[in-house]
Amino acid sequence: MLRSAYMAQEILTTFVDEVKGVTLLPAETSGVFTITINDKLIFDRKQMQRFPEIKELKQLIRDEISPDKNLGHSDVKQDDKK
Repeated sequence: MLRSAYMAQEILTTFVDEVKGVTLLPAETSGVFTITINDKLIFDRKQMQRFPEIKELKQLIRDEISPDKNLGHSDVKQDDKK
């Protein structure tokens, strides 16, 4: 739950003009972690067999809700740092 709360805070801070709310729903089965936007599945921990990195999650959300939004340092690819 702590990781989910952190990610929710990051989403709300990054997408202050685009996202009006984040809902955390406890699951009956432990380890469930899914991200949906308007009922569209964006990330599923079970399918991916891992948690998303916050940078990856922000990019997935941005691509769905505001493709032209610049995410600053979260948009820098590893190759661009060289």
